[in-house]
Amino acid sequence: MKNILYKTLAFCSLLLLVNCQAENKEFGAMTAPSNLNIMAEVVGQTTTNPNGDGSGKVNFTATADNAISYKFDFGDGIIKNVPSGIIEYGYTKNGVYTYTVTVTASGKAGIAMVKTIQVTVKSTYTDAAAVQHLTGGSSKRWYWSASEPGHLGVGENDNNDTKNYYANYYQASPWEKASSADSSCLYDNVMTFSTDGTQLFYTLDNGGNTFFNSSYQSVAGGTAGYDHCYSYNASGQKIVSLSPSTSFVASNASHATETTGTMMNFSDNGFMGYYIGQSSYEIISITDNRMVVRAVQGNNPALAWYHIFTTIAPVQDPITDYTNLVWSDEFNTDGAPDPTKWSYDIGNGGWGNGEAEYYTNSPSNIVVQNGNLVITAKAQSQGGSNYTSARIKTYNNYEFTYGKVEVRAKLPSGGGTWPAIWLLGHNYSTWPACGEMDMMEEVGNTPDKVFASLHYPGHSGGNSVTNSTMVTNSQSSFNIYKILWTPNSIRFYVNNVLYHSFPNSASIPFNSNCFLILNVAMGGNFGGTISPSFTQSSMEVDYIRVYQ
Repeated sequence: MKNILYKTLAFCSLLLLVNCQAENKEFGAMTAPSNLNIMAEVVGQTTTNPNGDGSGKVNFTATADNAISYKFDFGDGIIKNVPSGIIEYGYTKNGVYTYTVTVTASGKAGIAMVKTIQVTVKSTYTDAAAVQHLTGGSSKRWYWSASEPGHLGVGENDNNDTKNYYANYYQASPWEKASSADSSCLYDNVMTFSTDGTQLFYTLDNGGNTFFNSSYQSVAGGTAGYDHCYSYNASGQKIVSLSPSTSFVASNASHATETTGTMMNFSDNGFMGYYIGQSSYEIISITDNRMVVRAVQGNNPALAWYHIFTTIAPVQDPITDYTNLVWSDEFNTDGAPDPTKWSYDIGNGGWGNGEAEYYTNSPSNIVVQNGNLVITAKAQSQGGSNYTSARIKTYNNYEFTYGKVEVRAKLPSGGGTWPAIWLLGHNYSTWPACGEMDMMEEVGNTPDKVFASLHYPGHSGGNSVTNSTMVTNSQSSFNIYKILWTPNSIRFYVNNVLYHSFPNSASIPFNSNCFLILNVAMGGNFGGTISPSFTQSSMEVDYIRVYQ
């Protein structure tokens, strides 16, 4: 019996050269694909627009006898596996270009057939804002927003706008994946986007280990049966092409999510840290320091994964928190601010920033009422200035070194307004040697974008160490602005979401007493042009609390 089997195998191995039809128990008939045909329909192609409507989209259909799957190399650096042989692909290089498209039809036992065609298509798609956010104009590093709830999540993916469009199945809690060796490699990811002005690139430094969805563990030779970190080299520069998003936006009012309308498509099976068999990610939202993306799982289109990234390297603070309340003002007594806690800065002269206001202690500019401190900037002439406002400080009343400060506030509106909540070193006459920590600044000319900055020698004025985040309701609702100041780090939050961090050390001036300042400036180097229609607007502060 063994001799018969050996003779049969030997005979088949010879006949494979001439398309052997013998049966194999594992693969069945090992017939090579044949009659490979590729059709390409350029979307919007007409007699007057022979290269399409400018969307860059082409509908490809590949068919072949005895094929079980197809691989498309679109000729622009992007390669995709397309089991059905049918795909709509969007080219994004602006202009009219001819691409050589290579299709590989695969049969059983790895037998394949290859064919190429050329397609000429016009693309006018661009998202300059997304590229600027991603790269900062040159190169920028991104990390998992590990301290943010839902930085990794999954939800249903149904093309029906009555369904949810968010991570309704699962949302990771802050630092959840750091608790186990199975998943902790996720937070080692460093994702770098860069541009040379015409092309967007991406590299992933994962430290040699990748967090795999269990459905794809075989890619890394894994057998754990659950999501797990496996040794896997994901290095190498990828080309990123942008294309219009074709997904829907949910109408469910409580969870509807706006999208930028842009997809990122990574060449050579590039992926964003968590391996789900997908190389295309829809940008839901993006700012200079925070990005939310959505990707459909490669082998399960019913699932959509959500990732949140930040430009801040994820580092768990070595301290738990500052929880002992040592000083506060709840602003519960109507009238002037408590003189045992606050004093005023009075006058004008620009205050070193070219500001246009005159600071007063008038109740029309500063008052405690209805449980809030209200600082009002007004179009009002006084002392040679065309605007009045107020600035108060805890200098010589309360000063401290290290701690957590929380301020719940609603910000003013109007072009030229410049509200600020900040800390200044006790020896402020030596500025910037005294050190300055700006918990929150916003300018009315770019509403809802708040900044956190540090000024010290070598980083004064416009050269501060700064970052920003979007707070979409900053002028209509109260939000909590927080600084966590330790000997090791200085971190800034909005509503408990970290958006700027800085390593503290003995060599810089953030290790001695500082006092608190609240003010609303007008114009100046940062506030910018004052709107001619501005009349008045207020910053309202519900409370300010210091913990140590």
